[in-house]
Amino acid sequence: MNTTIRFVLNGHPVALEGDDERMLLWVLRTDLELTGTKYGCGEGLCGACTVMVAGKAVHACTTALKAIAGKEVVTIEGLARDGRLHPLQQAFIDHGAFQCGYCTSGMLMDAAVFLSGHPKPTREEIIRHMEHNLCRCGTQQRVIEAIESVVAATGGSS
Repeated sequence: MNTTIRFVLNGHPVALEGDDERMLLWVLRTDLELTGTKYGCGEGLCGACTVMVAGKAVHACTTALKAIAGKEVVTIEGLARDGRLHPLQQAFIDHGAFQCGYCTSGMLMDAAVFLSGHPKPTREEIIRHMEHNLCRCGTQQRVIEAIESVVAATGGSS
């Protein structure tokens, strides 16, 4: 149904008119030209399209625009603040957790949401939480090390 959907995107108010059944992924990439959120599987299984909606990790490929009405949405483009990388972004760089980089924005968003609710996870909890984020390049070990380094550096308050 065509309607106006209002929400906050990366700290800025947005009002879009259009089909409220369109998937958030395509609205972000096509309409708003925020291409950091990637299309992976289109089924909500791989995690490449993960964004934060109202503080929760959601798969943008399976989230209709109407589901974000009135909510705050944060994409990878909004994770950094005031020109400074988020600690997870810096840790991914420091630990070489980027390979091709395709899945990385989804992993970063999922990890940021996870750490906001679990500030002092164990290695096993990190592994268990991140195992549903698929990476064909094999950087999972470096991703886990990067997340662990943020937990250690922040004392669990990322």
